[in-house]
Amino acid sequence: MAVKTATSLQQTEGLERRDRPFLLPYNRKLRNLVSISLRNLLLNSPSHSRQRGKTIDDDALPNSLKSPAKIVALREQKLLGHSRSSSDLQRVAEHPSNDSISKENDNLVDNNNEAQASRTPKRPPLPRPRRRNTLEWVNATPQSRQEKWESATAERLADIFFSLHVHGIEEPIYISETVDRTINPTFRHVDFSHVGPSITRLDHLIVRFWAKRGGTEQWIHFLESRLHLPSLHFLGKSLDRLERPLPQNAVIMHLVDGVYTSFDSVSSFVPPPAAPQTQASSPRVLPTSSFDVLLRLAKLDDSIQDALATRDKIATELDRLLNINNEVLSDRDKVAEAEDRLKTIEYARKTVQKQLEKAHRQQNEKRSSIKSRRELMRKDVSSRDATQDEMHGSTPEVPIFRDDHSMKTKAIQNQRRRICEDLQSCFFIEPVPKQSLAFTIRSLHLPNSENLDAETPEVVAAALGHAAHVLLLLSFYLAQPLPYPVNPRSSTSTIYDPISLLKTNSSISQTYKDERVLRTYPLFSKSVPRFRFEYAVFLLNKDIQVLLECVFNVRVVDIRQTLPNLKYLLYVATAGEGELPARKAGGVRGLLRGRIDDGNSSIRSQSQDSTSGSFSGRFWHGNSGNGKPKGAVESLRTAMEGRGRKA
Repeated sequence: MAVKTATSLQQTEGLERRDRPFLLPYNRKLRNLVSISLRNLLLNSPSHSRQRGKTIDDDALPNSLKSPAKIVALREQKLLGHSRSSSDLQRVAEHPSNDSISKENDNLVDNNNEAQASRTPKRPPLPRPRRRNTLEWVNATPQSRQEKWESATAERLADIFFSLHVHGIEEPIYISETVDRTINPTFRHVDFSHVGPSITRLDHLIVRFWAKRGGTEQWIHFLESRLHLPSLHFLGKSLDRLERPLPQNAVIMHLVDGVYTSFDSVSSFVPPPAAPQTQASSPRVLPTSSFDVLLRLAKLDDSIQDALATRDKIATELDRLLNINNEVLSDRDKVAEAEDRLKTIEYARKTVQKQLEKAHRQQNEKRSSIKSRRELMRKDVSSRDATQDEMHGSTPEVPIFRDDHSMKTKAIQNQRRRICEDLQSCFFIEPVPKQSLAFTIRSLHLPNSENLDAETPEVVAAALGHAAHVLLLLSFYLAQPLPYPVNPRSSTSTIYDPISLLKTNSSISQTYKDERVLRTYPLFSKSVPRFRFEYAVFLLNKDIQVLLECVFNVRVVDIRQTLPNLKYLLYVATAGEGELPARKAGGVRGLLRGRIDDGNSSIRSQSQDSTSGSFSGRFWHGNSGNGKPKGAVESLRTAMEGRGRKA
């Protein structure tokens, strides 16, 4: 039990120390001020000052402010209450301020007054006060609540700042920052570093508040408070623990030990009940500072003041010296500025000089370039003049050259027709009776690509070899290279694909290690993979298509028809106007004699062009020159010499 009592005493002492300021009233100075706040801002207050919720009666008059004696008297006269309303006197409750004030002031009267008040009969309990109608807020959205709150507070929002003044100084000693659009402004810490100790040791000051509404540009002075720091009321360590409402335009002073304010009357603020006096837990008396320590502190303060005065004196002397030597110092600064300017000008001069040298160098390069271009242009003009003169000189010969070119072109075409006719007679392609689009080449039937198994592999391979041979000869005579070159070797012909490479399995890749061998596809089906043979036939058909489209601009309907497309190619190649030219005879004498002596020779071999050929005619007449037969080499040399003499 004793332990619990000691614990409760310690807690009471701790609460008492926390709820009470540690600065005595006469020790509160301006240096202890930390910051200032303002609560419940009201700019346009009505002319008659009354509390919210009260009627306009005698209680609003200044001479009716409550004092402790009036509070006690009002408590004794509760049975005869004065009406503050003009409607429903029995149901409307009295303003709660009387009850709250009476409850808070119960601790101010002594025990005798409490006993006397307890003997007074109490008033009957009042009915429950009626609430205001708030149904419109029940289903309101947060946005509408915010809009209503902003509309209610917009008239009271203002930009505020304050200034501190003391007696004897006209200018303010401190001006705060401006807090924008607020009702309860809290300002920053007050800075007294620029004022002397004669001001920070004062215990009184004047606070003036200035405000500006959002729609105006003029600042108004709406509040002035003359504060005496020892007379301030202590509210607590911070505003967070304040439980009682504050009046409008309440000035809050933040000191080092807590929050203070000042009120106009006793009724505006009733101090909290004093904590009960408790006995000290220990009878030990704490010692205070001795006289020597206090004297030492006083001397230290004097030393500090002397140091501050010395500092101010030295600062004044320095200012005086600077003012006296201001001209010399300004001249020195001007000299330094001039030197810096000269350095800048020198740097700019060097930069401009480098740029000028670079410009001269570029100018020389451009001049040399222009000179070389002029020389080239002169040479080009002379060359063009010479070419133009040559063109003018050869203008009369242009028609002759054009006619000669057209004749040679026609002769080349006729020779190609003759060669293709000879190829057609050598590799004759004939249709198979009673079968559509079925042809034979040299009496070997070659089926289409879809039905290669209709004939034996030997016949198909031989026919494909003849077709490959015809394609190779046509590519030479028509001057059109084949995209897929062929290698005709009768029934073992092959075709090469330099463009693409088929994807094969690993076994085939190992068999054909050489890439050229892998790109070569057989035109025979024996002992080779079937897909390689079919791909070779496809490439052969593509060669036929390329010759038809590139040389004769003929579109192939179906590339799978091998012999029909080849027959059509030979037919188009032999088509033309006029008769086919005769073939010129070769230079082998024995063959020529046999052709001449042969009575069954063709008409072309007996034609004048064939018998009067360049080499064969000379070979024939040269043999009867000396009566002795000459060799083929000598006959060829004689013919060449004769052509040289003729030229």
